Amino acid sequence: MAQKGCGWEHKFRGCGYRVTIPRQAVLDKLSCSSKHLCAEDIYISIHKKYPGVGLTTVYRTLDLLINMGLVHRFDFGDGKTRYELTEGKNKEHHHHLVCTECGRIVDYNDFVDEELEFLKRAETNLSKKHKFNIKSHQIHFYGLCNSCSKGK
Repeated sequence: MAQKGCGWEHKFRGCGYRVTIPRQAVLDKLSCSSKHLCAEDIYISIHKKYPGVGLTTVYRTLDLLINMGLVHRFDFGDGKTRYELTEGKNKEHHHHLVCTECGRIVDYNDFVDEELEFLKRAETNLSKKHKFNIKSHQIHFYGLCNSCSKGK
C-alpha cells in the first residue's frame, strides 16, 4: 500500500485520525493516477475491490483529506469537482491548461524564469495592496488544445 512511502499514517495520527481502508483506498487511487479524478471516478475504481465503500464515504474522505492538506480540490468549469494529491511523485507546484472543447487538462510546471518572476511579483504586489499573506495559489488557463484548435 502507498501509505508507507508517503508518511500518510504519521499525518493521520498527527491530526488525530486513523488510516482506514476507505481512506487508504482513496489515497492509493489518487497516488496511482495521473489524471484529475472526480469523486465518482474514485468511487467506481475502488468499489470493485471494496464494495462496502460507498460514494458518500468517498466524498467524506476527500473532504477530510482536503482539510488535512493532502489533497487539492479543483473546479475546471465542467460541472465536476476534481481532486489530486498535494504531494508525492510528480506533485510539485503546477498550473493547469484546460481545453474547453475536449476537457483535456494539462499540468504545467516547466516554468521559465520570466514566468516565475511575474508570479512572484504579482504575489508580492497583491499581498501589499490587500494586506494579505498569500500562502499558495492556483492558476488555470482555459482555451483550446492543439488537437481541438486544428479542428476549428
